[in-house]
Amino acid sequence: MATQTAHRMSQAGQDWLLSCALHPADVQGAWDTEELAEFPTGPHWRVAEAPLLRSVEAISRIGADRIGPVLADVHRDVAWWLLPPDLTDELDDIHRLTVRPDGWVLKCPPVLYSVTGRWWLERPDGSGRLTNPVLLGAALSPGGAPLPLEAFG
Repeated sequence: MATQTAHRMSQAGQDWLLSCALHPADVQGAWDTEELAEFPTGPHWRVAEAPLLRSVEAISRIGADRIGPVLADVHRDVAWWLLPPDLTDELDDIHRLTVRPDGWVLKCPPVLYSVTGRWWLERPDGSGRLTNPVLLGAALSPGGAPLPLEAFG
């Protein structure tokens, strides 16, 4: 039963990810041939890039139930956090974190499996939930700044 629920959630996440594509048929075609598909940032989310290990630690600090999708690349030792598209300057002072501009292309595998060392550290679940940049900033701050009160409410 748990396996069926996990598969349904993964499929819902994949359907959501496809709904964010400019050309869903092209994305599905890339995935069908086990290639990464291109998703320009901006319309549905922004992307913040951070070292993989620091991202794993941040997930632990924030809690998996409070974050959105996080894509990882084990060959490049990097993770990409999906953030709200209206992101402004909330993360400007966080070192070792690069916020990518609108139009930057994130190459994604399907939600259901990895491609060339790239996989969903935290899978999209279909809800459209994205990571709150304030929580991410606190979790990645030097010395691990305390999470804001909104993290607990």
